[in-house]
Amino acid sequence: MPRTTDPLDGHLDDPLDDRGGVRRVFAVPVALLTLVAAFFCWAALVTRPNGPWDDGAYAGITAACLLTLAAAGAVTALWLLPSVRRAMGWAWTAPALTLAALAILRLALLD
Repeated sequence: MPRTTDPLDGHLDDPLDDRGGVRRVFAVPVALLTLVAAFFCWAALVTRPNGPWDDGAYAGITAACLLTLAAAGAVTALWLLPSVRRAMGWAWTAPALTLAALAILRLALLD
């Protein structure tokens, strides 16, 4: 049986192609890690120090930014695995990388 390409999604019409199942399996940790990164990024953005003496708030913002970067880095590291890259496109990492960019910006603009 010859392989054909579906014009709608570009995937091979192969009954043994399991990218849909693999995509669902890998989507769980990617989505959970992205949600963790979103929570910590939100915490870093909404926390406001009361003044220059508020060391606890500055430490909390820094920790939230670093945890955002760690979670986004884990998403990127997971996506860099060849089996994950074949099943999932780069767009799966875009939200996590956007959150990482926001965290870096928040760290850079921290007074």
